[in-house]
Amino acid sequence: MNDHTTRSIDAVSLGIMWDRLVALTDEIVSTLVRSSFSTIVYESYDLTCCVLDTETNTIAQGTFGIPAFIGSAPVTARHMLKRFPPETLKDGDIIVTNDPWLGTGHLFDITVMRPVFRRGRIVAYCVSITHLPDIGGAGFGSSATEVYAEGLRLPILKLYDAGRLNELVVEIIRTNVRVPEQTMGDVMANVACSEVGAREINAFMDEYGLDDLTSLSAAIRGQSETRMRAKLAEMKDGRFHNRIKVEGFDGDVELAVEIIKAGDTVTADFAGTSGMVRAGVNVPFCYTNAMVLHAIKSLTLPSIPNNQGSAAPILTKAPPGCILNALPPFPTGGRHAMGHFITPLIYGALAEATPGEVQADSGMMNLVTFQGARRDGRPFTALYFASGGYGALKGLDGWSTLPHPSNMAVVPVEVWEALTHTTVVDKRLLPDSGGPGQWRGGLGQDVTIRNDTGNILVSLGMGNRTVHPAKGLFGGGDGSLRHHEVAGHPVHAKGRIEIQPGETMRIVEAGGAGYGDPKAREGAAIAADVANGFVSKAAAERDYDWRS
Repeated sequence: MNDHTTRSIDAVSLGIMWDRLVALTDEIVSTLVRSSFSTIVYESYDLTCCVLDTETNTIAQGTFGIPAFIGSAPVTARHMLKRFPPETLKDGDIIVTNDPWLGTGHLFDITVMRPVFRRGRIVAYCVSITHLPDIGGAGFGSSATEVYAEGLRLPILKLYDAGRLNELVVEIIRTNVRVPEQTMGDVMANVACSEVGAREINAFMDEYGLDDLTSLSAAIRGQSETRMRAKLAEMKDGRFHNRIKVEGFDGDVELAVEIIKAGDTVTADFAGTSGMVRAGVNVPFCYTNAMVLHAIKSLTLPSIPNNQGSAAPILTKAPPGCILNALPPFPTGGRHAMGHFITPLIYGALAEATPGEVQADSGMMNLVTFQGARRDGRPFTALYFASGGYGALKGLDGWSTLPHPSNMAVVPVEVWEALTHTTVVDKRLLPDSGGPGQWRGGLGQDVTIRNDTGNILVSLGMGNRTVHPAKGLFGGGDGSLRHHEVAGHPVHAKGRIEIQPGETMRIVEAGGAGYGDPKAREGAAIAADVANGFVSKAAAERDYDWRS
């Protein structure tokens, strides 16, 4: 960004226009949510919407969006424009793909891009990403051994050509998925929100008398980059390392990172990480990069809206073929079950450099796909979302059943039961599941779901934290482990399980870890925990030397 561009927009106007662009992008998100057909979008918000400039730099990203999509839209857009160069695009074109290595890391996310035309030329790109309810194949889980078994893989293609729908693509998608109405409904919700985005971007440019967004984009990204570099410069320089073990599928894998902090830049290098596995927990590089951006940004400038500027000083490296830079045809469906550990891996490495900012490990989110038919015979595929406890931070107990590092929302029990004809028999917090500490880890939960569909119900698990608990920080204790049961018997948390009519599935969520020496916890806080049922009297006496 040159000085002329910086001076051309005064600080007050820049702040106003920046806020307006974020609000505009949130309106695109709102349209997507209101138009969607599946709970994964309209309840859980597994989505993001972005506005990109003509050089495919992110100007603004919706406030509601998951960390896995940070930084992915520009990369996907560049792949799309290699296939369809800008000079060949027409008003009304809609380009889509769900290729894991070009998009967000697995087949279940579709990226939809629309060029925004103004007076006959492209001035921006509107991009939306959503997790589809189904994409065929084995379904959303971890048990596939090749990407080909995971579902339909769409190359970069035009869903709309100058406003004309490609009916053949629609037919191919509908033929290959279990719930065609929901799946195509969600695809069309992406189309609808891109239409709103194009309209609102033009209205915004009318309001401010802009012929293009180039200078505004450069100014916004420049502000973010300047603030990010200044914040990074405050951090201790050096090389910081961490290595952890994580449940793969049939055994452990090791994740390793070296954080190189030099001046106002950070490099995360994952050399030494284990290789790929024949299960759907491999992580394409695009997802690894997104989680690195999330981890660094959350430690430095969490309040600054996402755009390309804040990502500029951060570099990610991972050896091709390691589990954090997976290559085809290795399966990637449950890549989050491995990829979410990138954030605590980085936190652990930077605990020395930023001791007051990092948090203890979290119990992590948990996703279970249920496939079956309702009592009325209608097929369904639905994603049950639950969460372990949040890791404690300096001065703050971890929240119970709050996801980290993702931020999806829970589907209400009433909505879930109406959709699936299963029954949530029990859902409660787990006492003593949060790791003890000067600040206690968040509690996990215990959920029991009964198959009342009258049909066989298939569950596809993606659970972690079944062997390696959330680790405490600076003397804090570990959280409790996660486990799954069907009809009272333990089952593989990442496996494919059939649940007979009338049988129950129990999902026990992991607790978050504690921060600091438990003996330093205030007596009033311990007494409140015991009174609220968060910590049993016996555990308080054992872990905190507490006496009532």
